[in-house]
Amino acid sequence: MIAPERSFISFNLIGGCSRFILLFAALCISPLYTQAQNAGDLFFGAATVHEIRLTFHQNQYWDSLTAGYANDVYIKADVEIDGSMLANSGAKFKGNSSYNNPSNKKSFKLDFNEYIPGQKYNGLKKLNLNNCFKDPTFLREKLMLDFLGHRGVPAPRCTYAELYINNVRWGLYTVVEEIDKTFLKRVFNEDKGNNFKGDPSGDLKWLGPAASNYYPKYELKTNETLNNWNDLILFINKLNMTSTAVLPDTLANYFNLEEYYTTWASHILFSNLDSYLGSGHNYYVYHDSLSNKFRFITWDVNEAFGNFNMGMNVSQIESLSIFFTPNPAGNRPLHERLLQNNSVKQRLADELCAMVNYDFSIWTLENKIDSLVTVIRPYVYADNLKFFSNQNFEDNIDQTITVSGVPGGNTLPGIKSFLINRRNSVATQLAAWSCTVGVEDANPTELTAFPNPGNGMLQILGPEGSSWDYSVFDLNGKKMSGGQFLLPGRINTESWDSNGLFLIRFNNQQTNSSYVVKFLKL
Repeated sequence: MIAPERSFISFNLIGGCSRFILLFAALCISPLYTQAQNAGDLFFGAATVHEIRLTFHQNQYWDSLTAGYANDVYIKADVEIDGSMLANSGAKFKGNSSYNNPSNKKSFKLDFNEYIPGQKYNGLKKLNLNNCFKDPTFLREKLMLDFLGHRGVPAPRCTYAELYINNVRWGLYTVVEEIDKTFLKRVFNEDKGNNFKGDPSGDLKWLGPAASNYYPKYELKTNETLNNWNDLILFINKLNMTSTAVLPDTLANYFNLEEYYTTWASHILFSNLDSYLGSGHNYYVYHDSLSNKFRFITWDVNEAFGNFNMGMNVSQIESLSIFFTPNPAGNRPLHERLLQNNSVKQRLADELCAMVNYDFSIWTLENKIDSLVTVIRPYVYADNLKFFSNQNFEDNIDQTITVSGVPGGNTLPGIKSFLINRRNSVATQLAAWSCTVGVEDANPTELTAFPNPGNGMLQILGPEGSSWDYSVFDLNGKKMSGGQFLLPGRINTESWDSNGLFLIRFNNQQTNSSYVVKFLKL
């Protein structure tokens, strides 16, 4: 019995469907769970919209940039990031459809050591500034890349910046990490292997043993002087020539397949079809020399949330098959051949089941969306070169809108409406694969945590003898503490770095139950 004067909070646990709202709300900007220690951690972990200023000293710098785009070369520019100057850096236009529009709001790639060897910003050599030419909300790229980062699969980080060119405001951009050796070192702890970009059309089809057959479809981004494509050719051979009955086991010797299930499922959930899933490009495969396996790296997700529709309407995009492959058959062997094996279908369904139960829903992402919108709204409104109106920005957060003159289609799924409708469709499809989504326990278990607010020992009461894991996060996503206890249990809050609001996630492995509690340390 708890004394009446004690302050406490009681929580109902939901089996199989974690109400992970608060944790995602806290991570409104930063995807980091660890202290800054790698290149770019301070830049991408900062809960802010950065200020980037480009100063070109050439008289006809725009003509030089245009010529540089045609020849894929940088021109000199002074780059200032949040007050830090990187003189004589390189800048060039980037993109395909994001470039080929009449607006002057082009996307940029910056290279800080193009003209001064070794020049870096927060350990980074390059940054990509994307103009959000098909996204009224400025959210699609940020939300999906953060999602992938939280799931622990290889993907670049993303943040925001307001760009100025020669002291003229150029507008709000997403800033995306470059897939270079700095990225490889951070993610894979080594950078010696071959890194192939699946562009312009990296469909992974078998074209024979000659490396030259693959040159038009892929780009080798590391070890270019050696130019040895044997590892990629072997991987593609095993993918296409192995019997489907043993393909998963065989392919797993050459490719981190377990990791890829998470990536694959994420692209399915976000209906991100301008990817290997649909258009057959926008990815890298890196030959990790430590594991001697290829690992898949997601790239260019600016058309997530169904903006690249491949001729489908919004309803079809939101109800996309969880085993989608595009027509005509035979063009996506990595997916098509694996899906001929029922064990792969079940494994993919299991991954999707975990995502829609724990991470991918309006419950878990709405607070994050709202927090991001609050941060970027004044910058969106001040952006006079953006491709959509302020009202388009506000409306498309919640609902599908139709806007004339948008490349690739005029109807743009709403962020929140897409989350709701897509999750409902996936949940319905998963019912045939032994997955129950969002069903509450008939007899939920009640826990109490007190005192809250408080300091010192946080008391946790509930069914005696049940075992729980817990993890404590601050509002920047930094893990402060964690451990296990048997109920009744206690958590010592005195060792935490500071006072303030914290999030505690509790998990019971026996009952597959979990929840997140907001705790105020005084």
